[in-house]
Amino acid sequence: MMEIRGLGGLIVLVLDIWALVSIINSRASTGTKVMWSLLVLILPVLGFIIWFFAGPRARTA
Repeated sequence: MMEIRGLGGLIVLVLDIWALVSIINSRASTGTKVMWSLLVLILPVLGFIIWFFAGPRARTA
């Protein structure tokens, strides 16, 4: 049972790091980047879900 929770935590950590890197590399303003980063850091699961659907995207070029 502990392995499952540990794996879930690892998955959340990886997804949050991916979200933070994407936020930093986006074309959004600095204030927007700070707001999204704080949301993902303070509420890791919910913040990631909200960012995934509504957050700034990384540069494609």
